Amino acid sequence: MPRPRERILSTSLLLFHRQGYNRTGINQIIEDANVSKASFYQHFRSKDDLCIEFLNRRYEYWVSELEKFISGAQNLEEKILKSFDFLIYMNEKEDFRGCSFLNILSEIPAEQVEIHHVLRYHKNKLRDFFMNEIKDEVLSDHIYLLFESSILTSQLYRSNELIEKSKSIIKSILTSSH
Repeated sequence: MPRPRERILSTSLLLFHRQGYNRTGINQIIEDANVSKASFYQHFRSKDDLCIEFLNRRYEYWVSELEKFISGAQNLEEKILKSFDFLIYMNEKEDFRGCSFLNILSEIPAEQVEIHHVLRYHKNKLRDFFMNEIKDEVLSDHIYLLFESSILTSQLYRSNELIEKSKSIIKSILTSSH
């Protein structure tokens, strides 16, 4: 059986992603992880501390899955398009639950500064991914914005239709930028 800290984290990974941050209480995490309240607080000072660890773990998981998914791409266009195919893959795998980061962002007030800092940090890393691949700030930001909006709209409509439209836009943009 995994150690209490790992059980708490794996439980929160599941519950925060599936139910959301505010709808998941510490007591549910403690019960589902089969740990004592004392054990929970031995590993995490607060629910916010657990949330930060959740965001870091979720990002590591998501990026490793993305990297595996796009690893066979032969060129820049294929890599970018495959990153959008990855969104389709994740929607099918996770039933259009959307981005854990944006979901949590919508649930917490601005006063929870540490969580907001972690959210921005990881979103900036995603933005940097596109910049490192594309090497053109305006173009990479355009594609990053399409990527983020594709996540949101696919969750909203429970459809991959606008991801496919974003891919068409990207093909057009990349063709005209050459």
